[in-house]
Amino acid sequence: MSGQTFIEIDNLEKHFVLHNAGAARIPVFQNLHLSVKSGECVVLAGVSGVGKSTLMRSIYGNYLPTGGAVRVFHEGEMVDITSAPPFQLLDIRRRTLGYVSQFLRVIPRISTLDLVMQPLLDNGVDAKEAEDRSKFILDMLQLPKAHWDLPPATFSGGEQQRVNIARSFVLDFPVMLLDEPTASLDAANRQRVINLINRALSNGAALIGIFHDEAVREAVATSFFEVSEFAAKEVA
Repeated sequence: MSGQTFIEIDNLEKHFVLHNAGAARIPVFQNLHLSVKSGECVVLAGVSGVGKSTLMRSIYGNYLPTGGAVRVFHEGEMVDITSAPPFQLLDIRRRTLGYVSQFLRVIPRISTLDLVMQPLLDNGVDAKEAEDRSKFILDMLQLPKAHWDLPPATFSGGEQQRVNIARSFVLDFPVMLLDEPTASLDAANRQRVINLINRALSNGAALIGIFHDEAVREAVATSFFEVSEFAAKEVA
């Protein structure tokens, strides 16, 4: 689906209201426009605190923007995340919109292998194929086989991040949001993640990412998006 727009952000605005501080408004960004097509990896740029993670969470639907639209190409049509009903948002996340966050949040006592298999099973992949694909990506990311049957809550930060990456990349999501996916990884595993990202791009995925590692940015970016250009003005 070469050339298809997968993410379209139009006139997006976000501010936070501090209800325990006299309803003070904290502006983040306004009049933000961004479009991402198949095969593109747009890297969000800007200093810490400018709103990069807020933008990512707004795209994923964790934050409700103050105004504007976030449209994602899902099941043959552009769907506005900001107004989609909950059941549709969950379906978009299950089948279309993958998200690698900096932290792994999972249900306790669920094994690593089961966690990685779940996105495949949720999309109707046969259990044996789901297991084989999950084992392949865990092995590729060099997570020790002795860990596969264990819940990842006690793993090191780097090991948890590899589980996070495996769970997100085991399914070929058309759209992916990558929030510092390599922050806790050594050089060898950073390269493996770069390979996964480039494979997703070659398969036609549309990606938006935050990477503080310059080498990773340069290896995967097709363009850079300066979030500070859309910084919201202070509200009196």
